[in-house]
Amino acid sequence: MDVSINDFVINVATANGTGSQSSNLILLNALFEMGVPVSGKNLFPSNISGLPTWFIIRASDRGYQAPGDKTDIQVLMNPDTWYKDIEKVESGSIIIFNENVKLPVDRDDCLVFGLPMTKLARSISPKMAKMIANMYYVGVIQHLVGIDQSALETAVNRQFKGKASAVEVNLRAIDEGRKIAQEGIEWQCPHAVEGREKEEGTFLIEGNEATALGSIYGGINMLSWYPITPSSSLAEGIIHWLPELRGTEDGKSTCAVVQAEDELAAAGMVVGAGWAGGRGMTCTSGPGISLMSEFIGLAYFAEVPGVIWDVNRVGPSTGLPTRTQQGDLNLLREASHGDTEHIVLIPGTVEECFEFGWRAFDYAERFQTLVFGFSDLDLGMNNWVCRGFDYPDEQIDRGKVVRSAEQMAAIENYGRYRDIDGDGIPYRTLPGSGLDPILYRGTGHDEDGIYSEDPEVYRKLMMRLKTKLFNARKVLPAPVIREEPEEDVGIIYMGSMENTIQEIDDMIEETGLKVSQCRVRALPLHPDVEKFIDSHNKVVVLEINRDGQLYGVLRKELPINLVPKITSVAFSDGMPPRARIYSDLILDALVEVES
Repeated sequence: MDVSINDFVINVATANGTGSQSSNLILLNALFEMGVPVSGKNLFPSNISGLPTWFIIRASDRGYQAPGDKTDIQVLMNPDTWYKDIEKVESGSIIIFNENVKLPVDRDDCLVFGLPMTKLARSISPKMAKMIANMYYVGVIQHLVGIDQSALETAVNRQFKGKASAVEVNLRAIDEGRKIAQEGIEWQCPHAVEGREKEEGTFLIEGNEATALGSIYGGINMLSWYPITPSSSLAEGIIHWLPELRGTEDGKSTCAVVQAEDELAAAGMVVGAGWAGGRGMTCTSGPGISLMSEFIGLAYFAEVPGVIWDVNRVGPSTGLPTRTQQGDLNLLREASHGDTEHIVLIPGTVEECFEFGWRAFDYAERFQTLVFGFSDLDLGMNNWVCRGFDYPDEQIDRGKVVRSAEQMAAIENYGRYRDIDGDGIPYRTLPGSGLDPILYRGTGHDEDGIYSEDPEVYRKLMMRLKTKLFNARKVLPAPVIREEPEEDVGIIYMGSMENTIQEIDDMIEETGLKVSQCRVRALPLHPDVEKFIDSHNKVVVLEINRDGQLYGVLRKELPINLVPKITSVAFSDGMPPRARIYSDLILDALVEVES
């Protein structure tokens, strides 16, 4: 039998609240410790306990991080999904199951192994049997694919933070599971792991934690938040790391943290912090952005800096709170009523989550506006391999702030909303500086901040705001472009699709077609996006939503002669993107364009 090396998918089917997260992370971290390229996807329900959950681990020497198109090793722990999980398993796959569930596994075309995990766990600890039972399938998988013992022990110690009793109990269960598998499994496993040289300095981290760290390094002064999945761990990350990374000044915290009574209040606090000269931020998801709309419009029109991170979940309404999507792009770009347009930063990796975490504050103050960070549940709440962060090596950009009477005197005809330099950005003063005026108006106002309903004054103001955002294009993160020479097909995508795009590209190349890639990292669109489209005959816009929202943005912002070159491929089912689905959709779209 041919054995595939470092190329398999494990799917653990269990129930929320049974402690399986620990065992799954141990498997993930053990493979990572061996230097095996690995990724993990936690598909969890929107309740505290009881409903089905799945954890998908993919090992891939080619670095593929999508969930995979088939399951090679299926672990069955949950009676509620037992039959459906078995039905989805392809012929030739491995099934590991808990015999204490007492349900049949009628698959003669699969390699099947069961053991009484719950009963065995009770012999170790009757009170903790439900949780310890999961460690037995860790032991079975260790035997089947050949996970190194030292890597496994390192992963267990990390998971239980070196707590001796917990480490001992769980290692005992893993060891028993491995020995039972050694004695009971007579067939050869078609999958195996081989250790690779682990890249120095790499580690596993969630996107939300990376964003939290970046926000701290960006000088956050005020965090307001209201809990909502999947953004809560971003706020919790800031709270966790603040004491260690920022400490205190004169015994006082350098960042205020406030759990607000609702999302609207959290947004109001961001506006208040920005008006006062602080760096304020909140984090939420789509439903929260909807509720923040009133203050978002105020910040845009009054030109108050602030940062809001949206970790996208599936909508509309409550939708699927624990699934992933890129469906909030339009919501962020034009949040609030009237003619509004916002800066949106779109990270595609955990490294960029960190970088955009600190850059967001600089952009907000430089352009005197709200800046949105746009992540999603897949990137935000799953573990990704990180190769280290690029820490800010430049001074904080506070923008056009007048701090002294001498500076004020040097500005000819100062007005809070007067465009002195022709770039659309006025100068501002801060409370406590002794300089007047400290004006921020949400109603119609002239260049001096005086209330006005004059039509020409209003139109001039709105055009200046548009100019300010237009000029931001060249300053914001440029797209990541990977060009294939002499190829006329391009793919434009954004965000966490970055972690699937290479596998999509490889699948398309199997047909003999080569494509170039352009990953959009910010709105308004950088000029290089337009150049990319102009240099290709056909361009597919790939995204994780139903309506092709990035495609719609491109149609709005591109010159009319370039619009016919682009076609939309949008797909969303709540799952992280699977390469086969999107590659097939791209090929179908290209055939349709040709016809």
